[in-house]
Amino acid sequence: MVAGMRGFEKARLCGSLFRKILTLAVVFGIWISLQANDAFAPGGERLYSSRAIGEAVHGEPWITNVKVADLDQDGLQDILVCDGRLNRVTWIRQLHNGDFEESALGDTIAGPVQTEAVDFDGDGDLDILVACMGIVIPTNERIGSVVYLENRGEKGFAQRTLIELLPRVTYVSAGDLNGDGRLDLIVGMFGFVDGEISWYENRGDWKFEGHSMLELSGTIHSPLCDIDNDGDLDVVALVSQDWEEVHVFENDGKGNFSGEVVYGALNQNFGSSGLTVADMDQDGDVDIVFTNGDGLDYATPGPRSWHGVQWLENREGGVFEYHRIADVPGAHSPLVVDLDGDGAKDIVVVSGFNDWTLDTAVSMILLRQIEGKRFEEVILGRQPTHLISVDGADFDRDGEVELVTGAFMYYPPFDHKSRVTLWENEPLKIGEI
Repeated sequence: MVAGMRGFEKARLCGSLFRKILTLAVVFGIWISLQANDAFAPGGERLYSSRAIGEAVHGEPWITNVKVADLDQDGLQDILVCDGRLNRVTWIRQLHNGDFEESALGDTIAGPVQTEAVDFDGDGDLDILVACMGIVIPTNERIGSVVYLENRGEKGFAQRTLIELLPRVTYVSAGDLNGDGRLDLIVGMFGFVDGEISWYENRGDWKFEGHSMLELSGTIHSPLCDIDNDGDLDVVALVSQDWEEVHVFENDGKGNFSGEVVYGALNQNFGSSGLTVADMDQDGDVDIVFTNGDGLDYATPGPRSWHGVQWLENREGGVFEYHRIADVPGAHSPLVVDLDGDGAKDIVVVSGFNDWTLDTAVSMILLRQIEGKRFEEVILGRQPTHLISVDGADFDRDGEVELVTGAFMYYPPFDHKSRVTLWENEPLKIGEI
């Protein structure tokens, strides 16, 4: 591109006709490059436009989670939003292509930090499970809970607390963990001094029996997956606080779990911040991707040199190979997605804790997977700032993935505020060269 621009400068001396021809050639060449996904150049920036959706910003928002789901099953992707400051879960519903409307679901929900859309009652529509901390700021009180929002169609959502008086809950997911045909719950409890991971057996009639799996504080995420390819649901968990570990719990299919630490950081201030599971190398098994970017462990919140993104490659037989993918200040919410459409799994990460006094600070980055399990860094956004949650889907049904982010405005400066932002692929237009 640099060489091309030098040629363009020389062409100015050759007359207006040649200049127009060359300009069109440059534009056409860039258009071809975009079609071949070369717009995702290493160390470069991807053309994305961003716009606020949902309610307007008031004060400093604490959006703790955004999750894409077609909640009304109309073929248009919607967004579930956890608002930790206003203590509520909202639904940003897509009414038409690109038009959104936000409304609250249920009543007050104390400290919501994660949702899962699932047909929990088996009636054919999507209900919502909510992980509730009680309050987002640290406390050891048992004020956590699991809240259920039952989808009643035109009548809205009915709110019910399934489990309460827990250490602060940060994760919940539903799955049949003992093979009895009922959906059970895996619940990750961050707590503060005391915390745990437990699975709750669905005994019917809205009764749940707890089975403890780990009694440590600091659980961030604990998703369900078949990590050992034996046909049942296992658990992978990221545990922070003083532990900074990744745990794998293998299920025997009857709800009996055996746990193992598959990664442990030597740095007690590692700052574990997010975990997801996906087949990164497409070899038929589930890998683990996790971030460390928590900036609240320090007197002055912000980035640290060791923040970044990791991949634990599942080598089978309970062996995981560690890959450090990238250094990313304040890294949060790893999203595995083929963003460039080349068939390989990429990773999108947002930054919740960066030096926001700098206009050059990055708030969202793509780690584009290329040959040999290597990754290239592509900047996706710098503003808005303070992003701690990202999800993606094809919102406009054009065959490409758009992204949605949530901002947790915890520490200054607050110059580039947002609540929920939609990031759309921005086509290159003639005249923008």
